[in-house]
Amino acid sequence: MKPHEQHRHAAPKEVKVAVVTVSTSKYRETQEGKTQVSDLSGDTIRRLAEQAGYTIVSQELIDDDVGMIRLTVLKNIYEAGADAVILTGGTGITGRDVTIEALRPLFEKELDGFGDVFRNLSYQQVGAPAHLSRAAAGVINHRLVYCLPGSPNAVETALNMILPELPHAVHMAKS
Repeated sequence: MKPHEQHRHAAPKEVKVAVVTVSTSKYRETQEGKTQVSDLSGDTIRRLAEQAGYTIVSQELIDDDVGMIRLTVLKNIYEAGADAVILTGGTGITGRDVTIEALRPLFEKELDGFGDVFRNLSYQQVGAPAHLSRAAAGVINHRLVYCLPGSPNAVETALNMILPELPHAVHMAKS
């Protein structure tokens, strides 16, 4: 058996996923008392992860705030027991997009290839705007953290790459 086949064989049967949407506008709506806030990208992550057989341990909507992003990710890792935290939003190039700045310093290892492959797949779909993506992934305390754009289409593109390999990646991160 080849090494990657051994890793897949040893991969956990249950994978726990936390979903985090980073959006100032949507977060503001919740703070203003709106009870039904549309979260297409977060809901897409939840739906596709559940369809793939993964357990959702939480789904949250937070502000584009470095402290809030860090606290939410660490809480999901240390308290909720997430094997993977998948964030959507805050990865663009505006001044409010701080997901990468919040999490990159916490990465013990960065999955450089993730961003490269994601941008390649995005380029095939949307062309030149793909180069504006700062999608990233890394490992914090042996847990996977994926930072995806806020677009539902971009989320679906990324999850088509992430979800089939997630148990294998979880096994590798915990090894």
